[in-house]
Amino acid sequence: MKFDRKKYSDKTLTDLYEALLLPRMIEEKMLILLRQNRISKWFSGIGQEAISVGATKAIKEDEYILPMHRNLGVFTSRSMPLDKLFAQFQGKLHGYTKGRDRSFHFGAPEHHIVGMISHLGPQLALADGIALRGMLKGEKRATVVFSGDGGTSEGDFHEALNVAAVWDLPVIFVIENNGYGLSTPSSEQFRFKHFIDKGPGYGMEAVQVDGNNILEVYDTIKFLAQSIRRKPRPVLVEAMTFRMRGHEEASGTKYVPQELFDQWAKKDPVENFEKYLLKEKVLDQKKIDAIRARHKEAIEAGLETAYSMPRPEASTEAEMADIYVPHEQKVVSPAGKGKSPKRLVDAVSDGLRQSMEKYPELVIMGQDVAEYGGVFKITEGFVEAFGRERVRNTPLCESAIVGTALGMAIHGGKSVVEMQFADFVTCGFNQIVNNLAKIHYRWGQAADVVVRMPTGAGVAAGPFHSQSNEAWFVHTPGLKVVFPSTPQDAKGLLAAAIEDPNPVMFFEHKALYRSLTEDIPDDYYTVELGKARTVTEGEDLTIITYGMGVHWAQKVMEEIDDATAEILDLRTLLPWDKDAVCAAVEKTGKVIILHEDCLTGGIGGEIAAWIAEHCFTSLDAPVMREASLDTPVPFASELEQNFLPVNRLKKKLIDLLEF
Repeated sequence: MKFDRKKYSDKTLTDLYEALLLPRMIEEKMLILLRQNRISKWFSGIGQEAISVGATKAIKEDEYILPMHRNLGVFTSRSMPLDKLFAQFQGKLHGYTKGRDRSFHFGAPEHHIVGMISHLGPQLALADGIALRGMLKGEKRATVVFSGDGGTSEGDFHEALNVAAVWDLPVIFVIENNGYGLSTPSSEQFRFKHFIDKGPGYGMEAVQVDGNNILEVYDTIKFLAQSIRRKPRPVLVEAMTFRMRGHEEASGTKYVPQELFDQWAKKDPVENFEKYLLKEKVLDQKKIDAIRARHKEAIEAGLETAYSMPRPEASTEAEMADIYVPHEQKVVSPAGKGKSPKRLVDAVSDGLRQSMEKYPELVIMGQDVAEYGGVFKITEGFVEAFGRERVRNTPLCESAIVGTALGMAIHGGKSVVEMQFADFVTCGFNQIVNNLAKIHYRWGQAADVVVRMPTGAGVAAGPFHSQSNEAWFVHTPGLKVVFPSTPQDAKGLLAAAIEDPNPVMFFEHKALYRSLTEDIPDDYYTVELGKARTVTEGEDLTIITYGMGVHWAQKVMEEIDDATAEILDLRTLLPWDKDAVCAAVEKTGKVIILHEDCLTGGIGGEIAAWIAEHCFTSLDAPVMREASLDTPVPFASELEQNFLPVNRLKKKLIDLLEF
């Protein structure tokens, strides 16, 4: 192995050696602890330490770096307290996730480290968001993010690199090419020979380095970081290396030919750099022994402290308290008395515009949202008002854009992401339910993102532009789900959702956009999240609903003589207003839950079960439900009307009244 020290001082070389040796010594200790059952799992980076350490030491300490599960050297090179790091490995209360997540699945804002989730690829888009937020703040900083060669087969890799290239984001994508994705060799993962061949396809520079040569990694990343700070743009760095142990210890290495181990053992990054420093007389054996002794002492001291730390004591109250970022909403009333007639589409636009004025850090992202104004024209004129930096057209890449929004939140930003149609959220589902929803519970990071979801049927748009998919997200702890039914609520709830530092899925029924007009306040105001609204008071039965269901319920009740209904508009579906539901049930004793979503698995089933458990003694009839058929949404209007529940609602209400 050939090292080129260039003009780096003896101190720099010594610092690199110390940083390189520490994760190796920690890993050797962890492998012993694994056999002793003192830790539950270990993903070894032995043989790959030069990439983690070299990249981390090459950038500034206030620049973000996003490691994977084989990058212990990133964490140690940022001077993390070893006792807290070891507590994390052991699932202790004082680890970075309070025992809620494993090994390297965490972030540490104070160290500018953002850890991974098990799905690998989503990590890359977070780096895009961090870099974008930095650019918008006028910072001249680089962001470094890691991926293994196996993880690049995921669509998230393509999306993140494409967005970074289109937006000229200062991100260094480091691909650790160790030849295997768990047991699957590269020849079964992709057909190209090297990752640097991909760079030109994205319009970005691509550089290959010897990932076992710490000086080469350090010098290359240092040069690239300096360059992209001056001229922002992404760069792909392929680091050639080899994993000397299993994917994780339980998987073993029988699938790897022995000759590969023999070949790469000669390229060991620690041993070769140590020999080089001895040869250059930067170090002697006495100094090396002293460094090893200091590391050993620090490791043992860290472990001793970690061993003494308590295991988590299960507390339901503590667990539930960390699902959301603490946020005490103070409802804002409009400053003036002026009102204007607004359609629901105008109300959404109004709330969004005034929030953009209120929060200079707020950015809107989505397909066609800039000059075109979005397919429903909600952001029409926003580019002229706020500029293209804050109103951003995106490629067709829902996953990367949600991930970018989360990255911006990590770096102190706010985002509204527009799904062109709620149906398309499936392409960003993983980022929402596994990253946005879980990140605060895992390591205390706010996900200050609103995802706008134009939803619903009744417009003859067929199976892929008409779905009501709110129940998918109501099932996901950590999200908030909002679904207004009126212009007044649409504006105020959207403003409240943007104010809230938690991730909010905000549903807007397309068929209500231009069919409903209401006089609403001109000034900025908010409506309380989590609070239902009584639409009409009644004595004979209770209809619990939301969205389009509110209008169906009102219309059908007008057709029923000699009966009145307590119609409750939930407005927020997660968390939903249990007190209001209970009061509405107790008032009439007869309850039906109505929603446009399909019957099976809809939120109505959850609410009905809760009523049966908590309000049973107040019931005078079975809890009933009415919803759409358990089929996809059909295109032809005759079929669509049969699919929707509105034409079945009157009979169901009469049945309930007559019970």
